[in-house]
Amino acid sequence: MNFDKYLNKYNYELPKKLVAQKPASPRDSAKLLIYNRKTGKVKIDEFLNLEKYLPKNSVLVFNKTKVIPARLELKKAVLESGQGGGKVKILYIKIVDSLIKAMSDRKLNIGSKLELNKKVFFRVVSQNEKFYYLKPSFSLNKVYEVLDKYGEMPIPPYIKHSPLTQKEIKEKYQTVFAKKVGSVAAPTASLHFTKRLIGKLKKSGIKTEFIILHVNLGTFATLNRENLLNKKLHKEYFEIDKKTAKLLNKLKKEKKNIIAVGTTVARTLESASNSRGELVNLSGMTDLFIQEGYKFKFTGGLITNFHVPKSSLLMLVSSFISREEVLKLYKIAKENNFKFFSFGDGMLIC
Repeated sequence: MNFDKYLNKYNYELPKKLVAQKPASPRDSAKLLIYNRKTGKVKIDEFLNLEKYLPKNSVLVFNKTKVIPARLELKKAVLESGQGGGKVKILYIKIVDSLIKAMSDRKLNIGSKLELNKKVFFRVVSQNEKFYYLKPSFSLNKVYEVLDKYGEMPIPPYIKHSPLTQKEIKEKYQTVFAKKVGSVAAPTASLHFTKRLIGKLKKSGIKTEFIILHVNLGTFATLNRENLLNKKLHKEYFEIDKKTAKLLNKLKKEKKNIIAVGTTVARTLESASNSRGELVNLSGMTDLFIQEGYKFKFTGGLITNFHVPKSSLLMLVSSFISREEVLKLYKIAKENNFKFFSFGDGMLIC
């Protein structure tokens, strides 16, 4: 396989003005592109009218993960030589063997001290490729408390010119039903949903269920040859509680339309399913790489944002319909001034 040639099949041009720098306000006023797989028809509306386009007996499955304000701006401690004192931004990844695994926007020296204030600081213990391992001055069971108080939301780098304040980003880069802390990026398809919209869906008879997949940086990592050769991605933790799994299995057997709200939900449902299309693997790590040709075992439809070129997310969407069809839909979205990526508009494939 010619790696570059293969990736270029999933490339497209996008004017910078169409990269969303803030979400629609209210969230459910975002544009919605609707694609019917059976008829091939395309419609354009807004998210608030979603129930008009969902198949009968639909079940929407959401990801209730909560994003950690995982980015900290620290200061390098000044050494006796007078060196240090510069600013550094670290990104919390997870706790590993009593240390904090993190990434840094610049090179760090082993043994150096990174300070937030006199009480909150970190020592750089070791490095493994692009990751650093830090020993904090506080108990590790307080890491989320510290991040919540001092951290910033790790919004993607393409949101460079957002007019939002850090306080507003903390609110808006989080779903209204976020519950279990663990992600370093938002499940963005769910950002369009408001309590008003969810209430409207329930009133119209649409069922809503919730699973968990903690999004890590691998979701946005550049694909490499190994991903394509092994047909595997980064690993992410997922979880479906027994009660939810039992209900979803029942609804699936009753021929309900299971609609994944976001690629994270689609990966979770497919990772949890056996060959008979039953949810049986209810927690663990998934490295599932969904590409064209994949046969969905549980997921019947998808609500998703417009994704970055050459990404695994774009490939997943192309597994529901052909790559050619996805790129046609993206062209229609561009022609109608849809906003793209994390804070952008969305699409229903049903």
